[in-house]
Amino acid sequence: MALYQIVAEWMTYLTFYLLCAVFIAFVGYCLYVRHIHQKYDHIPGPPRDNFLLGHIPTFRREVNSDRVIHDRFLEWTEKYGPVYRVNSFHTVTLVVSCPEATKEILMSPKYSKDPLVYKHIFYLFGLRFLGNGLITAVDHDTWYKQRRIMDPAFSSSYLRGLMDTFNERAECLMQHLEVIAEERTIANMHRLVNCVTLDVICKVAFGVDLDLLKHPDSPFPNAIELCLQGMVHDFRDPFFRLSPWNRKKVREIQEAVKLLRTTGTKWINQRRKAVENAEDVPKDILTKILKTAEELKVDDEEDHEVMVDNFVTFFIAGQETTANQLSFAIMELGRHPEILKRAKEEVDEVLGTRHDVLYEDLGKLTYLAQVLKETLRIYPPAVGTSRWIHEDTVISGFKIPAGCAVLFSSYITSRMEKFFKDPLKFEPERFHPDASKPYFSYYPFALGPRSCLGQTFSQMEAKVVLTKFLQRFDFSLVPGQSFDIKDTGTLRPRSGVLCTIKHCAKSTF
Repeated sequence: MALYQIVAEWMTYLTFYLLCAVFIAFVGYCLYVRHIHQKYDHIPGPPRDNFLLGHIPTFRREVNSDRVIHDRFLEWTEKYGPVYRVNSFHTVTLVVSCPEATKEILMSPKYSKDPLVYKHIFYLFGLRFLGNGLITAVDHDTWYKQRRIMDPAFSSSYLRGLMDTFNERAECLMQHLEVIAEERTIANMHRLVNCVTLDVICKVAFGVDLDLLKHPDSPFPNAIELCLQGMVHDFRDPFFRLSPWNRKKVREIQEAVKLLRTTGTKWINQRRKAVENAEDVPKDILTKILKTAEELKVDDEEDHEVMVDNFVTFFIAGQETTANQLSFAIMELGRHPEILKRAKEEVDEVLGTRHDVLYEDLGKLTYLAQVLKETLRIYPPAVGTSRWIHEDTVISGFKIPAGCAVLFSSYITSRMEKFFKDPLKFEPERFHPDASKPYFSYYPFALGPRSCLGQTFSQMEAKVVLTKFLQRFDFSLVPGQSFDIKDTGTLRPRSGVLCTIKHCAKSTF
């Protein structure tokens, strides 16, 4: 009995001391948060929802209401000016729409990517996701090493050789649309171009034929969707993974991550083995990367993991960016018959009755290029990019202490009257070759040394697919559908862009 009493007393003391330690730690943390507030509160910003949580409750409400969170940032920009703060626990992010600061920070390699942001996609719910790939590598030397390996595979001369694949996969979509036109059914254009762009990236990057238009039960599109959902929840709701009601969704996202990474590992190992055995291999991006890596003597375990990181990056970004751009372009063309008419006339003038789009044709499709650029202005794929401020600096007259992130958003600047007159109006003439160019307020693929490696690839593919579509078909948008945006981390058309399709009256195909 005495022993029991001694143990009970010790447990009581231990509990008391633990509670005291927790209380002291909590008070210490609160004092630290207060210090951060005092350090940055000279910078304007919306009132915090909560002393500790900052603006997290607002972010959670936006996600749960299915709004585009960037519209909230745009509202705050209009209200608080070209630089304002957003609080989350003990961290501060500055949202900047000043072109001079955009030029200074994004164009300079001395500002690294924000480590607090990109750690969210290094791992996703406990599993390595994008890891230390091109998008997520914070250290400049690590990123530069990868960029040297990737650059040859995305050079203009190498991409020129991919035109046959662009045409081939686009032709598969045209054949599928012919059936839809004959059967007079409704075409969900976003779903269809999603299939094509994923087919393209798998074929030209990894030499794999998925043929998703014929095999819609493939697990990959759903895996990509789940990973994007996971990124949004992990970024904007730090409590998502802790809720017992979300366990099923978290497990589904984890399985999606496993599928993409195991697939990448399998395809890369198969190709590496084939190259080592001097077998005939496709002249695709993966082969080019492996050969460049061999020339640069890159061969350790972490480099192999990074190769898988970049596989997942290409797999998602390589199809998501182009599919969304094409979907929004078709949606806007359907809403603006006069722009559609002019684009079709240019396509007919350049191609005539030829089936395939030649590399030389791409430079002649100037108005179509304007349409695609205007689409990227209103619906940018790289909605935001952030950099880390390592030393005290000044932005728009405000002294910025070191140790915070700066967020730049092409979505915000592209929708501001300050930079674009009547910004929500779809007007391709803004990008006429003789029109004045916006000063560091239009950057759909980011800017500077960390700009998107695949932007030329993406725009070549988009031109080929859209050109063939406009040449072969007339279309109209199904009445009553929404033209709203769905925020999935990237921007998608909420309705899917539902169209009725029919053959062009002049078509000889």
